[in-house]
Amino acid sequence: MGTVARKPNRSPTSLPLFRVLLFALVLTGIFLFEVDNLATQTKTIIGYNLEPTPWHEFPAKQFNNETKIARASRIIQCSFFSCGIKSHTNQIPFTRKIEKCPRFFRWIHHDLEPWSETRISHALLMEVKKFASFRVVIINGRLYVDYYYDCVQSRAMFTIWGFLQLLKRFPGRVPDVDMMFDCMDKPLIERNSSNTPLPIFRYCTTPNHYDIPFPDWSFWGWPEINIGPWEEEFQSIKEGSQKQSWKNKYPYAYWRGNPDVVSPIREALLQCNDTEQWGAEIMRQNWTREVMDGFKQSKLSNQCNHRYKIYAEGYAWSVSLKYILACGCVPLIINPKYDDFFSRGLFPKRNYLPISPGNICPSIKTAVEWGNENPIKADEIGKSVQDFMERLNIDRIYDYMFHLIVEYAKLLNFKPVRPSTSHEECVDSLYCFADQKQTGFLARSATMPSDAPPCMLPQQANRQIDKMIAQKANIINSTQLLM
Repeated sequence: MGTVARKPNRSPTSLPLFRVLLFALVLTGIFLFEVDNLATQTKTIIGYNLEPTPWHEFPAKQFNNETKIARASRIIQCSFFSCGIKSHTNQIPFTRKIEKCPRFFRWIHHDLEPWSETRISHALLMEVKKFASFRVVIINGRLYVDYYYDCVQSRAMFTIWGFLQLLKRFPGRVPDVDMMFDCMDKPLIERNSSNTPLPIFRYCTTPNHYDIPFPDWSFWGWPEINIGPWEEEFQSIKEGSQKQSWKNKYPYAYWRGNPDVVSPIREALLQCNDTEQWGAEIMRQNWTREVMDGFKQSKLSNQCNHRYKIYAEGYAWSVSLKYILACGCVPLIINPKYDDFFSRGLFPKRNYLPISPGNICPSIKTAVEWGNENPIKADEIGKSVQDFMERLNIDRIYDYMFHLIVEYAKLLNFKPVRPSTSHEECVDSLYCFADQKQTGFLARSATMPSDAPPCMLPQQANRQIDKMIAQKANIINSTQLLM
């Protein structure tokens, strides 16, 4: 008698459970794919998914210490879930009286004069986009950034931090604005009668460029070389400069920096390293070694022990200028090609001694000999420029940013709208992206709402500026040096 094969027992719920698990795995895979896809399309303030600017080449950043999932999670969290919805438009009443702005604030009108009649259209802004690293749009006190190219080191982070602190400084008072910004050194928009002026902001300009100078990132800190926020550094430098009187300092000119930045001026300066022949001590800065040694030899407050300090441009303009001027030594400025927003307020033989770029070593020698023979006059120059830099406190930095943005916003002939590809940036989003060291620098440079209004902007005075430019050129060209 045959037997009938019995079917194996099967749990009535096993098949549906398997399907549920499979479905969950598929959904998880799709979710992870979409998250990764969104992350790879999201450009960030620290350079994720960004290429270096093609007009200023530098090595692309590496993010080797994160897994792909961790990186995607960080990008999504910081870019889309860090900024809340609280209002930034509540004005806080001022309790202190308004002060006068420094005279160099007159340059704001001068820098914006090319658009005073034609104004700035949206089409013109889109034309200059090809030269920008990022676009800053402020609407109702909220900050949106559209990223196009990466910035070297942490320039973008600390520049955007400066904008955020400005909004915190003057809540509800910064107008809606749409501006293109390039975070690299050399100006790009040449003044040429055949070219339409294109408005772009950067850290420096020249008389032959339309680029609009803006306070540089290092006013809020430069973590890569351990330079703190401006208020901290200035006070530290000033205290270091007062450890010895001017006449007890070394009677030589001093320069310490990196000559390996494609700078003919700095290469020529290396030939002046002879205190007997030229009266100069020239030191090569090895930043790789400084990083390894914990920046023991690069503390700025320890570099004010000479009567004279030399400023030499690097690849272009250099942030080192403000730290040299803060020392209270006599600045020997090798006639620069580039100007930042405040250096145009300096005057030769009053705030510094001009050095001929075509005759560097003999010029330094002449300046040092004159100063050593005229110590009272030389000391007065050092004190005058240190006073100039002390007045350039963080209050004035924010005032300059405020007035520049207000005057620029008046020139826009369109209503700023948030770009569809932009991301909102806020204090929390920057903290989210910042590493441990950057976080400390951001916290140290955080501001509070001001109890004083922005300083009183001088009236437009382009004729006076033109006259001052001619006077400065006459002094430099007629004497090159001195006396």
